[in-house]
Amino acid sequence: MPSLAQLASGSQNLLQGNEAIARGALEAGVQYCAAYPGTPSTEILTTLAGVAREAGLHTEWSSNEKVATEAALAAAYAGLRSISSMKNAGLNVAMDTLQHINLATLGDQHGAMLVVVADDPQSHASGDEEDTRWVAQMANAPLMEPSNFQEAYEMTKYLFDLSEEFSIFCWLRDYTRLAHARGKVVVGEYKKASRTAKYDRSKMFTPYIAPPKHAILVEKMAQIRERFEKSPFNSYEGPAKPELLIICCGSGAPCSRDAVEELKLSRKVGILKLGTLWPFPSRLVVSYMKKAKRVLIVEEVDPYIETHAKAALADARLAEAPEILGRGSGHISYVGENNPDRVIAALCKIFDMEYHARTPEYQAKVDSTLGKMVVSRGLIWCPGCPHRASFFAIKNAIKRDGRNAVVTSDIGCYTMDAFPDGPQVTNVLHCMGGGLGEGCGFGQLKQFGFEQPVISICGDSTFFHASITPLVNALYNKSNMVAVILDNSITAMTGFQPHAGSGRTATQEPTLTVSAEELCRTLGCRVEVVDAFDTKGVTAKLVELMKDEGGVKVLILRRKCELLRMRQERSYPYNVWVDTEKCKGDKCGFCYRTLQCPGIGYDRETGKAKIQPALCAYCGLCADLCPNKAIVKEERA
Repeated sequence: MPSLAQLASGSQNLLQGNEAIARGALEAGVQYCAAYPGTPSTEILTTLAGVAREAGLHTEWSSNEKVATEAALAAAYAGLRSISSMKNAGLNVAMDTLQHINLATLGDQHGAMLVVVADDPQSHASGDEEDTRWVAQMANAPLMEPSNFQEAYEMTKYLFDLSEEFSIFCWLRDYTRLAHARGKVVVGEYKKASRTAKYDRSKMFTPYIAPPKHAILVEKMAQIRERFEKSPFNSYEGPAKPELLIICCGSGAPCSRDAVEELKLSRKVGILKLGTLWPFPSRLVVSYMKKAKRVLIVEEVDPYIETHAKAALADARLAEAPEILGRGSGHISYVGENNPDRVIAALCKIFDMEYHARTPEYQAKVDSTLGKMVVSRGLIWCPGCPHRASFFAIKNAIKRDGRNAVVTSDIGCYTMDAFPDGPQVTNVLHCMGGGLGEGCGFGQLKQFGFEQPVISICGDSTFFHASITPLVNALYNKSNMVAVILDNSITAMTGFQPHAGSGRTATQEPTLTVSAEELCRTLGCRVEVVDAFDTKGVTAKLVELMKDEGGVKVLILRRKCELLRMRQERSYPYNVWVDTEKCKGDKCGFCYRTLQCPGIGYDRETGKAKIQPALCAYCGLCADLCPNKAIVKEERA
């Protein structure tokens, strides 16, 4: 596929949802793009960074989502069009800024700003199923949600224009099934943006004093509501007077269409698809609800539309109001993402129908066959991952110390320690920077009889994102803890994006490398750096640091992500093989059960461990740790 900036006007293209948003932003004249990587939003900035030079864009991986939002805001104040993208959890970081922007406006230089927030129903790559639609309402930001790839592209363009006209930021809700799937997008004409950044020094824009500015914002939202009542992004299909009306948005639209078609209910069921979610188009919704006796709301996670539809219905005071079905009635689950089967089940319950996509006998045969053919693998670290060694050493150090150290951690590839197939060394895990933040608290409980050492873990990218502030807090408030930074030189979990410590920008240009250890030393921390694969050295050093009662200590476990190293070096460091004479097989099983490296399997014929050549990284860690010295490593010439 050609560069996103080179797609011909009028051409049909198979684009990922995030690529469609990026193309829409290009056509809208975006010039400033900032984000922090977070699945499922990452590809928006990645795609724009890929065309930054030819399109004349500034693209950056910011230290966190709040910084990204503020940087994009500055560009809008200077008269440019800017975009800030993030996942749902990242929104929590950016909210302080977002809650104030539209009170202050985007200034008078005719800039525009789009915020894209990608939700993750089903928690495919998140710690929760946070529904961010409510926040747009809190921030008084126009909110739209696409139901297909073409809409993702078109809504992006529309919201940039709306943002500039009303001098407020606008909000596009992305979500996993849209962000990472692909579909047909017909693109328009792209012309390289050429706005000049400038700012009128005589002007000031701030939310203070808020009440009169709030009144102006309320009036703006009223005007936008009128547009949303007539927006072509809201559409209806079905009979003039349906027995049942489905109101849906996002992925609920294709799932509802599939369900109605599969059950052959097109003459009984109408579908009102909403693309404009805030301000909520109440009159439009009521005009369709009053034509039906029952209404089913199909949306993901929270009853956002359901709540607003019920409120609109109450305000309308209809003589014969329809029954509202959805999460409140139990027809649609609060948990997980949409799929046609969920809507089919709801429709069957409403119309008292029976439906089986497969006979029970056929389903049993499928399940049996899959059980024999498909190997179930848990979420575990890649072959050669330094985190496998790090957590092995941390676990050993805690055991050797003997005081039941408390381990707090946060978000990164190392989060898999807490998953069912991980070693489960972690005790408390919540969010980015949470490891050190919670460590601050645990490390100050001695006066209450708390005697356990505190180990607080973060990654290198997470250190720059949200861990520096709690580190400063720990120093200032004299917390006793060991901060462990797992430095694999990249933001690996979301696709190998650079960060402030990697020495590369979003466009892979060389830049200043911010040294985590130098920064920690300037703050007054004792800092130790050890190779993560030196498990004996890590264990000994961590035991030593846990005994040191002198406040905050920092232990940096450094080794490149194996996937990054392999990309750069294109070579294996060792030859590795199993000495079957020494291997005890299932009597031991350390390498494939405890270490759980995918590069080692069990050979049913010999009853011994076996190197898996297609998966093994030949890093040699298993040879270093094998209790029977049955795995051999030899340096490659």
